[in-house]
Amino acid sequence: MSPVSLAIVGAGDRGTGYARWALAHPEQARIVAVADPSAERALPLAAESGAPRFTGWKQLAELGRIADAVVIATQDAEHAEPAKAFAELGYHILVEKPLAPTEAECREIVAAVERAGVIFAVCHVLRYAPYTDTVRSVLESGQIGEIVSIQHLEPVGFWHQAHSYVRGNWRRSDQSAFMLLAKSSHDLDWLQYVVGRRIRRVSSFGGLKHFRPENRPEGAAARCLDCAVEPDCPYSATRLYFGRLREGRHGWPLSVVTPTFTEEALTSALRHGPYGRCVYDCDNDVVDHQVVAMEFDGGASGTFTMTAFTAGGHRRTRIFGTHGELSCDGQSVRVHDFRTGLSTAVAVTMDGDATAGGGHAGGDGRLMAAFVAAVSNGERDRIRSGPAESLASHLAVFAAERARLTDRVITVE
Repeated sequence: MSPVSLAIVGAGDRGTGYARWALAHPEQARIVAVADPSAERALPLAAESGAPRFTGWKQLAELGRIADAVVIATQDAEHAEPAKAFAELGYHILVEKPLAPTEAECREIVAAVERAGVIFAVCHVLRYAPYTDTVRSVLESGQIGEIVSIQHLEPVGFWHQAHSYVRGNWRRSDQSAFMLLAKSSHDLDWLQYVVGRRIRRVSSFGGLKHFRPENRPEGAAARCLDCAVEPDCPYSATRLYFGRLREGRHGWPLSVVTPTFTEEALTSALRHGPYGRCVYDCDNDVVDHQVVAMEFDGGASGTFTMTAFTAGGHRRTRIFGTHGELSCDGQSVRVHDFRTGLSTAVAVTMDGDATAGGGHAGGDGRLMAAFVAAVSNGERDRIRSGPAESLASHLAVFAAERARLTDRVITVE
């Protein structure tokens, strides 16, 4: 069959990543349009793919349907309008998570794609990772019996928090989304997927503890390039970004700071752009730690912890059942059987590392393969993150944030 034609709306790090999968699999997909108001981001991808560049999604939509499908990887607040417009035009749609920063917009997107009858998937890439298949296989085999409770940790990492959620695009809830939605909608979605039941009730606690003006060290400057205390600061932009540049690590997060990988270009970006700012002198307001307590349909309980104050690394999960316990960390799975007393390691297939730059351990590539196959063959069951599943996990996230803000236990609609 002919390759699926794709329009890329949003040529940032995520949109470019999905486009590069298509470029690496020309027998399955081809890029026919790149839309982004930033010429600096869009033109290199347009040149690499040989596709025309559009200044934004509206200019592309004015042409009607010129591709089989569209990948929407704009900023969070810019998902709803293009998603509804492209659905009406008959495009099949892959949209970056989160769906949208408000519950109303999420519902509008889902209603639009269901009304149009198009194939639709959300980039909940963790559902597609081989590691997730291993965890699901163990649980479905009955080795640990019935799931009773679960613990899940999202170790954001001190430098990742500083990069994305203090200095970066997701630092303010009014400009992107609140932290639980922007970062951890992956996690609540993944928990629902592996448990196999929807989250029914939630409570939550957390806040912005550290990245505040009152915690600014004495003598700290507004920018790391000028700062006398920078050498001893764990959040030094100079150390983080120049370290990666000198090591030749030009992918995310360095690629977000500058598209030109020279010391001169990076110095200019840190001097004039958002990523060179002192973490105690930014306009951030999203939380740096949060805990969600949850109850699933059927009565199983769970806790989720998101914290900036870790070295980073894989998400870590423990699942407790009536016959055993499962422990996993993104690259390994171990099962302890209560009946035999034996603890067994389960083989896990790894495909890259678990970061965004590493393709979420194969999740990014397998998501793209599933979406393209569904569009090509009409096999909607290839999609694990369709409208109903994705809306359910988003509603749990919105409920958890309401619970945090109102100090209540919230029932998920």
